[in-house]
Amino acid sequence: MTLWHKGYLILLFLYFFSSFVSGKNELRVLSDSLDMIIKDKELFTEKKVYEINGLKKLLNKDEISSLEYIYEINNKLYDEYKKFKLDSAIHYASENVRIAQKMNNQHLIYASEINLASVYSFSGKILESEQILKNIKTKDLPKELLPIYYETYSRFYDHYATVSSQGRYYNQVEIYRDSLLSVSDSSSYRFKMNMAYKYIISRRSDKAEDILNKLLTEESVNNPEYALITYFLGVVYRMKGIKELEKKYFIKSAIADAKNSIKENASFQQLARIYYRDGDITGAFRYAQLAIEDAIFSGVQFRTAKMSEFYSIINVSYQIKEAKSNSKLKRYLLLISVLSCFLILLVGYVYKQLRKLSRIKEELSQTNVKLKNVITKLSETNNLINERNEQLSESNLIKEQYIAQFFHQCSSYIDKMEDYRKTLYKLTINKNFDELIKKTKSTSVVECELEELYAHFDNIFLGLHPSFVSSFNALLSKNEKITLKADGLLTRELRIYALLRLGITDCMQIANFLRCSLSTIYNYRSKMRNKAAANREQFEEMVMKIGVSKINN
Repeated sequence: MTLWHKGYLILLFLYFFSSFVSGKNELRVLSDSLDMIIKDKELFTEKKVYEINGLKKLLNKDEISSLEYIYEINNKLYDEYKKFKLDSAIHYASENVRIAQKMNNQHLIYASEINLASVYSFSGKILESEQILKNIKTKDLPKELLPIYYETYSRFYDHYATVSSQGRYYNQVEIYRDSLLSVSDSSSYRFKMNMAYKYIISRRSDKAEDILNKLLTEESVNNPEYALITYFLGVVYRMKGIKELEKKYFIKSAIADAKNSIKENASFQQLARIYYRDGDITGAFRYAQLAIEDAIFSGVQFRTAKMSEFYSIINVSYQIKEAKSNSKLKRYLLLISVLSCFLILLVGYVYKQLRKLSRIKEELSQTNVKLKNVITKLSETNNLINERNEQLSESNLIKEQYIAQFFHQCSSYIDKMEDYRKTLYKLTINKNFDELIKKTKSTSVVECELEELYAHFDNIFLGLHPSFVSSFNALLSKNEKITLKADGLLTRELRIYALLRLGITDCMQIANFLRCSLSTIYNYRSKMRNKAAANREQFEEMVMKIGVSKINN
């Protein structure tokens, strides 16, 4: 073998090894994502219920009078419920049959009856579903309803064969699927999915894979169709014996089912079988339970029938595993008991040795107590000095900032007063008394100056204490956080505590500065103390300490 051939084989090995490792990592990430989504499964269900309730509210409006409108809303509710809760889907399908008959609209009668037959079939009401389907004559059906009718009949026989355990009905499934394909638009999603399934049944996995991969590029994980496409891809890769891809696509299907609150699903069943096959009994038991819960919640009888026998096998295996675990646990407890006895003897020996040392330590302890007292006093004195230094440092910094700002602000106010005097003088000279009265009567100048004063105050304060807002929010309960205004300025609550932080503790002074009543200041302070995350009595003391160490540094 030449050197070139050896190098090629090494590169080929490295490529397949890296592909294998990356595939394992992807499966781990997908599996973790599924676990997180399962934890939040109830949230997705609540979202689904919220959307359904929004549709129901449309039916409760007083101005609704059109039967066509009610039919349309019922149809949307039927679509929402058919893979979520079959009893409700049956209710709205039945209502639409009644409404369509009342409108004497034959097209809508056929459409609603087919919908009702479909959910009857899923819920295990085989006789009712069959009666409806038999009463519909294909020659009378509109062309656009034929694909839906044949698909419903095909699924009916699939459910019938599953529930009755009579395999001969599967031939009828394929007959009606062929009828469906003959009347469907070849570019439609229904045609492509049924064609892919036909290829799967006929063991032509490559053709099914091509169709499904093309469909997958057109769908988002947030669409229910995504769950079905990835489920069939999992079936395809099971046929091909590619276990990693099989597991990957069944996990993707389960994620899409959970996100879209699709309770009529088969993905969890398949994952239970995969984990059981791989020897992970705990995982298999968990996914089997999820599959049973979804089937019972939605009322899909044929899913429950499919899962019940397998679930009993998994349950027995799980119980055996638990029994083995308990047996191991008992052995470990026995070993721990022996070790505990040995440890007790060892502790007794050590205790005797410690008694010998205790006398020496007692003498040293007395000396240490004296030293500790001295150190404590020194520490207290040092802390007091540090605290005073921090206060002086903060006070000096605030003074420097505010003195500079005071001179600037005074100069600015003098300029503004001069401009305002000139304006009034001009109005007086020009005898424009109406405008003069309007100017002197208006409070807009004062309000504008107040806003500017508050803005200056906020900017200076946040410059001195940039972390004040985040530190203040850290003292509040989780749901009581306060955010700055859109322009980056403080709210009234934050402004009150900013003044307190600067040492202005007189409520009257704060009320005068903020142009509000004394009771308003008391109310704001009381409300903020009630929102404190820790001790409300110490809340304002903790506010006064915000930024102290930073300023000292």
